[in-house]
Amino acid sequence: MLIRPRVFLADDHSQLLEAETHLLRPHFDIVGTAMDGDELVSAALRLNPDVIIVDITMPVLNGIEAVQKLVLSGSTSKFIFLTIHSSQEFIKACVDAGARGFVSKSKMKADLIPAIYAVLADRSYISSSH
Repeated sequence: MLIRPRVFLADDHSQLLEAETHLLRPHFDIVGTAMDGDELVSAALRLNPDVIIVDITMPVLNGIEAVQKLVLSGSTSKFIFLTIHSSQEFIKACVDAGARGFVSKSKMKADLIPAIYAVLADRSYISSSH
């Protein structure tokens, strides 16, 4: 039996978490969700998922701060930002924090699954903005 990659989702919008779960569950094991950055850090350190999909704008700690904290804590998870922000400054901040993937929420259906497979293969993936 093939082992399915373990994915953790973090976003402060419950409807988006539901949409992500619905999209990804046929392909991956969804091991947990978080709605703020602090919850993300503690759950991710406990669960050690293969991939963490995280929004930038979240309460307590934003996604970039949470990813920085996880990287400093020795997390081996791969990080993909799924966000409405698409400026080069945000992409650079996410990559600098440790992300290998960056997907625009408007491209989630087309780009999120390829992005997960790319980062699992140690490749970067950045959604095109158009």
